[in-house]
Amino acid sequence: MDFLDYVQLSTGQRFVYKLKSFFLGIPGAISKLFTIIGHFFASFFGMIVNGFKGYGSRFANGDGGTKLSYIIMGAGNILHKQIGKGLIFLAAEVAYFAFLFGFGMNYVSEIFCNNVNIPVTDPNTGTVAYAAYNGVIGNESPVYQDNEFGVPELLNSDTLDDSNKILLFSVLTLIVTIAFIAIYVANTKSAYASQKIVESGKKPVGLVAELKTFLDERFHVTLLSIPTVLLLIFTVLPIVYTIFIAFTNYDKNHQPPGKLYWWVGFDNFATVFYSNPLTSQTFGRILLWTIIWAVFATFSNYILGIVLALMINKKGIKFKGFWRTMFVITAAVPQFVTLLVMRILLDDKGAINNMLGTNIPFLTDTTGLWPYVTVILVNMWVGIPYTMLISSGLLMNIPEDLYESARIDGANAFQQFTKITFPYIFFVTTPYLITSFVGNINNFNVIYFLTAGGPVADGYDRSGRTDLLVTWLYKLTINNSDFNLAAVIGILVFVICAAGSLITFNMSKASKNEEEFS
Repeated sequence: MDFLDYVQLSTGQRFVYKLKSFFLGIPGAISKLFTIIGHFFASFFGMIVNGFKGYGSRFANGDGGTKLSYIIMGAGNILHKQIGKGLIFLAAEVAYFAFLFGFGMNYVSEIFCNNVNIPVTDPNTGTVAYAAYNGVIGNESPVYQDNEFGVPELLNSDTLDDSNKILLFSVLTLIVTIAFIAIYVANTKSAYASQKIVESGKKPVGLVAELKTFLDERFHVTLLSIPTVLLLIFTVLPIVYTIFIAFTNYDKNHQPPGKLYWWVGFDNFATVFYSNPLTSQTFGRILLWTIIWAVFATFSNYILGIVLALMINKKGIKFKGFWRTMFVITAAVPQFVTLLVMRILLDDKGAINNMLGTNIPFLTDTTGLWPYVTVILVNMWVGIPYTMLISSGLLMNIPEDLYESARIDGANAFQQFTKITFPYIFFVTTPYLITSFVGNINNFNVIYFLTAGGPVADGYDRSGRTDLLVTWLYKLTINNSDFNLAAVIGILVFVICAAGSLITFNMSKASKNEEEFS
């Protein structure tokens, strides 16, 4: 459809056309997503290949000092009269190998151990046999002895390896090793660069002069270094550790150090998807409700927040500051306080039922829609003020000339909203809308403090009817200690959020026309 045909459509026809275009554009957006991922990996591997080429080229063209720096870090800089910088590289090498052989290797060596005897109880006879497993995370075999009641007791729990500690510190060693490789490559580049400076007859930059650059042209490196280190420790390390946990049998029956756990491959993913009917059915139901919840929670707050902002900012409305303040106060109250109060009010014997003289199961209905509708309505109460504040700021910045031109052309209020106001707000707030959608997929507070995931009903595996994936994950870990299944769900939530965000954003005008609004 060309532009002339489009402008002749009615408002309803345009909405249907845009809705149809959106759904028809999803396959293309998914294809574009995979193309972006493919380009990323192609660029990544291309960077690695170019890195190896540069690494070999520097060695082939380097002098004795540069070649020596491939074995002894900093040697090239020291021989090229950059003594301070060379000593820093040398200290980094010494520190890394001290860490590796004094700490890291103790855990890495036990990440894949063999033939560890694990007691297995026969469910029919109750007898205990000892089976040898490969790939156990830990190296010491547990020693058991029957007590006076004939029950095997663990004797060496104080000296037994801890699978958690071994896996965590192995991941830490991996991250430190990657960081060391980056420093090592930087050492070869620095040695070769100093060699070229010496060969040109110039004097290499001293340590003090180079350090001063970190307060000037390389000041961004100084500012970002500490956040990067903290990101590696408190974000990357737990994420990688969680991913590894998804491939183990770390659950309530394998709690270290008393009981080691081991690698099970994709068994946990199979449990979530098909091998355990109850778990897979629960996952399907919770996933469907999570998507429905995220859609309603996001767009109800977004649309009604814009409507509320329009009402307050409309010309002729008095006490605008008062109305804005009232809704700001609503948002200023800690969310968990509001949710707990709502939970008390909406209880079967709460104030609302007492006032109405009814017994409506707002939060406890095990067959109807009351719990679903209730959590969405309460979320509107706590979420609409945020969108109202954002929209109010945007409404104040829309040029008045656009409205004057529209009125001269005969546009009514509804047409001004659909052609000027909403497109402008939507263009600016698309990233906010996407982050709100992702945030609602992971909206732990509203569900947990209001219903705790309940009510409990048949057909759910350790969860309730209003549980989201994130609250189910919480219950699997805190209440049931099934960390392996929780890790799988965490990975799936990340994939859903990342893919959905990238696809939606790449389909929006905010991505296609970043520099202008039209």
